[in-house]
Order: sequence, then structure tokens, then C-alpha cells
Amino acid sequence: MSIELRDTDVIWRNARLATMNPAIKTRFHKSIEGKDIDNESLYSIVEQHDLIVRDEKILAILPTNRVPKNQCKVIDVQQRLITPGLIDCHTHLVFGGNRASEWEQRLNGVSYEEISAKGGGINATVNATRHSSAQQLETVSQKRLNALIAEGVTTIEIKSGYGLDRENEEKQLNVVNALAQKNPIDISPTLLSAHAVPPEYQHDPDAYIDLVCDSILPALWQKQLFDAVDVFCETVGFTLDQTKRLFDTAKRLKIPVKGHVEQLSNLGGSELVAEYQGLSVDHIEYLDEKGIEAIRRSGTVAVLLPGAFYFLRETQRPPIALLRQYGVPMAISTDFNPGTSPFASLRLIMNMACVQFGLTPAEAWQGVTIHAARALGRAESHGQLAAGFMANFVVWDAQNPVDILYELGHNPLVYRVYQGEIMHRNDLALRSVSNHERG
Repeated sequence: MSIELRDTDVIWRNARLATMNPAIKTRFHKSIEGKDIDNESLYSIVEQHDLIVRDEKILAILPTNRVPKNQCKVIDVQQRLITPGLIDCHTHLVFGGNRASEWEQRLNGVSYEEISAKGGGINATVNATRHSSAQQLETVSQKRLNALIAEGVTTIEIKSGYGLDRENEEKQLNVVNALAQKNPIDISPTLLSAHAVPPEYQHDPDAYIDLVCDSILPALWQKQLFDAVDVFCETVGFTLDQTKRLFDTAKRLKIPVKGHVEQLSNLGGSELVAEYQGLSVDHIEYLDEKGIEAIRRSGTVAVLLPGAFYFLRETQRPPIALLRQYGVPMAISTDFNPGTSPFASLRLIMNMACVQFGLTPAEAWQGVTIHAARALGRAESHGQLAAGFMANFVVWDAQNPVDILYELGHNPLVYRVYQGEIMHRNDLALRSVSNHERG
């Protein structure tokens, strides 16, 4: 490949590049059990190559000795690790209130039913969100987003679903879009009005679905406030018929769909999402082989949410072995929310996915890069280090990808790069680099 460089291009040199690019084949490694594990290939690691950035995109990845002489800025990362920016593809980041006291009550033996009867549970968050101003919601949400950004997240999905009427769903999505305008991060807003039945429709959920399909969804889509439509299809959420009505409305408007499905039971929600060529099925603890076959045919991504599994002390794990067998792409995400997964750390979730669900570290990395990008409909532009992809990546004070999810409690991030620009620096890690240079 021959390229002509511009003075304004930037070259990142002397890095171990975990490209996550499936087109790059590298050497074979063996696991400690003696089984063949193609880790290097799964990470697609290359060395002695330069990562060349032009404007907001990656121009090329070339062997260092083949990069033409130029006047470009060169950043020497001293054999540190560069990975794609992390992608958190399922969050409920914007909400009012706090449910820590409910968690304490549950740990003290109070049942969820008792808490809910006293106005707790999701209704407490809906009430707090409705009574919060847009500015108040933005202020508390910014703090949560800051934590994820500081860990290397460069793309995130944020859902509505705590307004549950047109005015407050719009307020939530306006906050999401305000965050997108003010932060160096790609944000994908999702409409989750079909998250729960609001108190005023408690005895007529069909009428609420009418409101979502006839008013909330088309009006907010016309205002270009979201990218996809989600639904909680479950025994405590919405039925298959109600979900189908929602998806039919989305299909008429050519809006991508996804679903919270098979978390508490197996209703067949994943098969329904697959029927509509959905982007993802999320939670899926009770997913069966028939559902797996359906999502494999449709190309739908399985999104695993170990934070909720852990926080709720569940015992039914997603069918990881069958998902592997059928070659279904598995993404993982924080599911950041006030009731079941209050964890603003994607690195922690990667660790949980390995410990609780049995993913390999390489699968966990794919789950927050290439597969997470696919779950957001961004497989052609995000989640890899490859020519033409967005220059969203992280420089880590580490040698191997497994290091990032192995030792928690400190942040090995050195640089967080967004659209080609260094947007976040870890001063402690930079001092480590400086000490290394002096040593």
C-alpha cells in the first residue's frame, strides 16, 4: 500500500496494536489447559506497525519501515498497548433519584413486592425523573458519563424509559442529546418508552402501548431524538403481542429495533426481535436453542449484562456454550441503571463477564469493541483499528489486553483519543511513562 502523507497527519508509533480486526490473522497461542486458543488472532495484535490518523479517521496501519518520510507529528507510545475505544452498548444513564436505600432494604430482608407497594422500584425512578428538570438530569448524568469516559469509553448507548409519557420521554432524550453535544464521545440515543407500564395506565397497558405507537414514537422520531426503539418484553413488562405492535410501528417508520428479552422467563421475545431483523437481544438468561437459531439467521447480536445478573444474585446464566456453537456475536455492557446495575465501569463488567459467564478475555474484548459496534448498527465505522474507521482508541499502560480487565482498582489509561484528538490523559500513567523514560 502506497500513501502520501500530509503534514497534519498524526503517526502513533511503537505500539502493540490490538486491532480487533478479524481480517488480520496472527499467530496461535495455547491456553494453560493445553487447548488451542487463538488469542492473538482474536485480538488481531500487530507490532512494529504505525497507526496513522488523518482528521477524525484512521488513514492506515502500516509497517513502520514502510511509512514514508514526512513532517507529521509522531507520538511514541513506547511499546504500550493501543485498543479501539470501549463501546458501552446498553445503558440507562439518564434518570433522577437514587435507589440505594431500596437495595439496603432488600439486603435487610424486605421483599421487592413490599418496596414496590410503598412506591419503590421503577416507579420511584419514574417519579424522580418526572420531577427533575432537564438541567438537574443533565448534571447527575454527566457525573456518571465522566466515570465511563475516564475508563476509555468512546461510544455509548443511552436509553429513555423513565419518563413514560411524551413530555418526559422527550425530556430524557433531550438530555441525552445535550450530553452528546457537550462531550467527546459518540452517543446513540434509544427510545425505551415501552420499559414499564406507568402508574396512570396500570390497569390498561394496551392503552399505554397505543400512546407509545400513536404519539410518543412517531413524534419523537420526527424530531430526530433517537436512533432505535427498545422494549422490555417480559412477564413483568410487555407481551409478545404488545411488542409486535411496537415493532410494526417502528418498521413502518424504518426505525431499527432491539429488545430486553428472556431475562426472567422465555416468552420467545428473541425470535420476535429476529423476525424484525433487530440489532440486539439483551439480557437473554433464559434464551433457548430455538431463539439462538433465529438470531443467528437474522444477524442479531446477543448482549450480555452481567452487572444485573450479579446485583440481583441471579443463578440462570445465559447459554454461552450454545451461542458460541452457533457463532452468535456476543456483546457485553454495563446496563448502567438505578435498580439492577449501578456500575459505571465497563472494565468491571468485562471482568464479571469472564468470572460469572465464563467468557474468555478475548471474547470480553470483542464484546466491547466489534460486537458492541454491531449491536449499535456501527459495525462499518466503530470497534476496530482499521483504515476508514473512526480514530477512537485508547493507549494503555499495559502490554496485553487481558491486563485491562484483570487488575481493577487503578486506571491504566494513558490517552483516550476521540476522532483523532487526545481528549483525556491519565496524569498518573503519564508520570509512569516519564519515569520509564528516565530509567
